[in-house]
Amino acid sequence: MKAKDILVRYGISTLGLVLVALGVGLSVKSNFGIAPPSCPPTALNQEWPAVSFGTYTWIFNCTFIVIQFLLRPRRFDWLLGLMQVLAVVFFGYLCDAFLWAVDAGAQATTLSGQILLSLGAIVATAIGIKLEVLGKGWILPIDQMNAVITEMGGFRYSNVKIICDIVVVALTALFCWICFGSLIGSPAVNIVYWGTLLLAFGVGLCMKLTDPLMDRLFGRFVK
Repeated sequence: MKAKDILVRYGISTLGLVLVALGVGLSVKSNFGIAPPSCPPTALNQEWPAVSFGTYTWIFNCTFIVIQFLLRPRRFDWLLGLMQVLAVVFFGYLCDAFLWAVDAGAQATTLSGQILLSLGAIVATAIGIKLEVLGKGWILPIDQMNAVITEMGGFRYSNVKIICDIVVVALTALFCWICFGSLIGSPAVNIVYWGTLLLAFGVGLCMKLTDPLMDRLFGRFVK
């Protein structure tokens, strides 16, 4: 592959990571529930705040690399696994940066504002994930795991994404109930809330609309 092609692929993938991190920031800003993949790191950060949200994000995501290996150990790409570690560490601290930025302003207080920010998070996350996969450069472990399951089972990626998000949210709710006595989060933050459900179903559904558009806009650059 030519150097120009490599730069284009990683440029597209990096844009995808930035958009997904933006989606995390918007979901936090909405005060209406956290994006599903970020629910566990948020819960861990609430229970043990000495470690940053971004650090919990990359530690948690590394478990999905292990799952990829367990799904097909003989075909596991170790170089891709290493690149996923680098990607998720970068992504984790990128999320910290976005969270620092959104903390500068007030959170949404009206229902319409909360829904609007949640919808913005859905669109940003859906496009970001598609660009990660399309660029075949940086890709988050959870998204690569979904891609592996999609390939192995012949499923539709957006459907696998929805199911994975539901499982992650359910595990987070269980953790919150054990640690905080509430299924929705800590006394300070509603982690699993209505916006979480919107994001759990909405991202996969939105990808059915945005994926063809991203293929048309960026597909010719990565053939």
